[in-house]
Order: sequence, then structure tokens, then C-alpha cells
Amino acid sequence: MSYLDKITDIYDHIAQGTALDAFEEYYAEDVVMVLEDGTEVEGKDTNRKRENEFFDSVEAFHGIEVTSITSNEEEATTAVESAMDVTFKGGDRVILEQVAVQHWDGDEIARERFYATQ
Repeated sequence: MSYLDKITDIYDHIAQGTALDAFEEYYAEDVVMVLEDGTEVEGKDTNRKRENEFFDSVEAFHGIEVTSITSNEEEATTAVESAMDVTFKGGDRVILEQVAVQHWDGDEIARERFYATQ
């Protein structure tokens, strides 16, 4: 399976509401996620908690649009531009636009960085 196939599968999971299943399958135990503000979050357990907190804060998921997706198979790098439509609990409906860049080590994401587009 190519890296493009893998990242496409991850975003298909997000669209289907099974993002955490993709997280378990594709992220390394020692993954480092770099948030939009530059904060580095290390380890799968810590990132799983952060992901769960995000999804717990969502009242309704209205969908995700992937506007661009690409891969560099030789460098084991993928990138995705997307817009997620969510309503937060007790809050407003918002479109969260971001670019995410993934660096793979074999079949797992070792490092992912998020860039907010707004």
C-alpha cells in the first residue's frame, strides 16, 4: 500500500466517524504531533488523550472536505489540506481549515505537523 493510499484511508476514516480507528492503525507509539502553535505532543498515549478530548468537545460532525492530498513516496511524506465542519458542545458551528504534513516510518506516522489556514 502506498503512502498516498494510507493517508487517503486515514481521511476516509475521519469522514466516516472512525478517526480513532485510523489513529490506532497508522500512528507510531512514539509519534510526535506538532500543533498549530508549535507545541510538540509526544507519544501515542498523550496524543490519543488529546484526540479524545477534541472529539468529546464536538456536539455534531457535519463532514470533512479534503481539498488537496499528496505524497512523496521516496521521502515517505504526505500532506493534506482539509476543512472539517463541526459544531462544538455549547458553541458555534465552525469550519476548521488546516494543512497536515505526515512523516512516515514504514507503515506508521512518526511525526505530524498541523498548520492552521485561518
